[in-house]
Amino acid sequence: MTTTPAHVHSATCGCPRHTIHHAQSHHGWDRALPPVLHVAPGEVVEFEVAEASGGQLSPQSSVDDVGRLDFGRINPVTGPVFVDGAEPGDLLKVTLLSFEPSGWGWTANIPGFGLLADEFEAPALQLWSYDPATLAPALFGAWGRVPLKPFAGTLGVAPAAPGLHSIVPPRRVGGNLDVRDLAAGVELYLPVEVSGALFSIGDTHAAQGDGEVCGTAIESPMKVALRLDLVKDRPQAFPHFVTPGPVTRHLDARGYEVTMGIGPDLMAAARAAVRGMVERLAARHGMPPVQAYLLCSVCGDLRISEIVDLPNWTVSFYFPRVVLE
Repeated sequence: MTTTPAHVHSATCGCPRHTIHHAQSHHGWDRALPPVLHVAPGEVVEFEVAEASGGQLSPQSSVDDVGRLDFGRINPVTGPVFVDGAEPGDLLKVTLLSFEPSGWGWTANIPGFGLLADEFEAPALQLWSYDPATLAPALFGAWGRVPLKPFAGTLGVAPAAPGLHSIVPPRRVGGNLDVRDLAAGVELYLPVEVSGALFSIGDTHAAQGDGEVCGTAIESPMKVALRLDLVKDRPQAFPHFVTPGPVTRHLDARGYEVTMGIGPDLMAAARAAVRGMVERLAARHGMPPVQAYLLCSVCGDLRISEIVDLPNWTVSFYFPRVVLE
């Protein structure tokens, strides 16, 4: 991790605005990491965020590069930022102001990773090119176009437990949440466990379905501007967020195809619902099953439709028809 000073310039709101470059990053949560920046509550920070491979994949990559990924470099996060006055028992309020996408991204099937990892064992790679200014739907081979909605998959603060903690799983203090609705305009509230909070952000996506079923979305480097505020003395068990309006309208235009999984095990039902959609897309549209799996990950939604009718639960997988029509 580098700790060169962050740049400071004036924000449109008149408050100081800082820029943290993607080289100022780390690969695990640790309360002992030195902050790359100190800010007062209410200040705006612009983060340069690397894509999830940490530079191991590029617009020129091939599927062979997926098999060579070093997981020690996966999912770097930019930061950490020390927020003055933040103490355990507070909430860090993160207002996501804007996303500036790069125009390229990737989606991969990484062996051993994903909801159907035992069924899709070989690596696969989809490279994406999109217009960062208009965010017009991104072309998916000969089959369709995926509407885009930039967001950050990983936003979190340092846990109180000492030592280095993996960046991969989400935690009560945030982290790799992979909630596609953490987009511009959202207010996210994170429980603070250490002095200064030590906030970091990473894993920006151009699009993702709820569930991120193959393990990756449209992984895409971006710049993210956000405001950091404090809510004092408000202990809270887990993060929560508030959206400024509807969250799925970019996919709703032509309705959905929906498959279901039903049984006493939610994970097995989720796998069945996704498997059913992969089989349906492959049969109806002639795409290889692994391509259908990747497409489900970037734009389809897993939903728990029913969890009260013993002994079986219903999980549904919604695929937006606008992508292929």
